[in-house]
Amino acid sequence: MTFVRGFTFPDGVHCFDATLVFDQARQIIVDYLGTHQHLAAELHLRVDDEGALSIRSGRQLFLEGPVDIRLPGILTGTARVRESFDDRTGRFGIEVRVANPVLGPLFAYRGSFTTEYVRLDEHPVPARVKPRREESRGTG
Repeated sequence: MTFVRGFTFPDGVHCFDATLVFDQARQIIVDYLGTHQHLAAELHLRVDDEGALSIRSGRQLFLEGPVDIRLPGILTGTARVRESFDDRTGRFGIEVRVANPVLGPLFAYRGSFTTEYVRLDEHPVPARVKPRREESRGTG
């Protein structure tokens, strides 16, 4: 599953894409982050007491060519994400916090969004949202 996100700032729209792949062998989701997918992070999911999806990032790798470098905790940011759906507004709510064990909070945001579901049998996947990496490796 690929998420194509655009964030509007005073100087324009900045993109932050992510492609999620299910690792069948380890029964875990691996998130390939950014437009070049050089960072892979394990995602741990659960549903909280209010029915929202709670996501926490785990081990992370830097990927370049054939090289996989496991990042030590001091070089990572642990993400905590909470996503919910508001039946009244028809919008998803999201809260994101990313922190480093040494530096503390790195960034956070909260907001809402809508989604667009496209039938793949009617519309081909645009090249700009296809994964750049389709390989059998991840954080394991």
